Amino acid sequence: MIEINLLPGSGKKARGKSSGFALGGAFAGIIAQVKDPYLMGAAALVILSAVATVGLWGLQQSTSSRLDRELQTAVQDSIRFGLMIKERRKVLAQRDEVLGQLSMIKTIDDNRFTWPHIMDEVSRALPPYTWLTSMAQTSAVPAPPGSEPPAPAAVPGRPAAPAGVTAQAAVDTAPQGLTFRLIGQTVDIQALTRFMKDLEASPFIKDIQLIKSVTIIVEQREVTEFQLDAAWEVPDPSVIRTVPVSLAVR
Repeated sequence: MIEINLLPGSGKKARGKSSGFALGGAFAGIIAQVKDPYLMGAAALVILSAVATVGLWGLQQSTSSRLDRELQTAVQDSIRFGLMIKERRKVLAQRDEVLGQLSMIKTIDDNRFTWPHIMDEVSRALPPYTWLTSMAQTSAVPAPPGSEPPAPAAVPGRPAAPAGVTAQAAVDTAPQGLTFRLIGQTVDIQALTRFMKDLEASPFIKDIQLIKSVTIIVEQREVTEFQLDAAWEVPDPSVIRTVPVSLAVR
């Protein structure tokens, strides 16, 4: 007998529904067959392990990305701070160079009027019929600024010099002064005594000592040749008189 289906698609739906019922029945059959609890626990453990592995992998990827970003930030900060440290060292080197030049200028400026004052005071105190034949410095000549020798090595049993203090700096801080020697001649011995008193009264000269006094013949005349040692004295600021300098502008 021949049957004709007058409803299009009804057969497909029936087949699809039947296939769905078939799959559900198959899963239900598998579950019905698995009655061992240990096997079910092992399957659940495998599933949980897979989920944990996926979660740990995601966490590791997130941590790796965060560490990469922090590493890049640290590298950029290191480069920036390295440039800043380099610039700072350059500025400090320039500062030290300027300080050295200022120290040199200050040393020269502090000592440039020493000998003019000495010669002015000696000339002012020199009595009549008395003249000088020699004027020389007897103290050690200080080294120019910037030519300091290296600091000596530490000696056992003796404390080392503090950091940054050179040998020349230790010498400069020692109590020493400028000393000089005057050699002259006079025809009057009392003029020599007056000359020494006037030098001692000067605010720029101190420690006048008569080293030698002998009688010699100069151009068939007897004269007294003397030798005096003296030292430079830093004057009181109240005795120093400053004069303004005026320059003519054309």
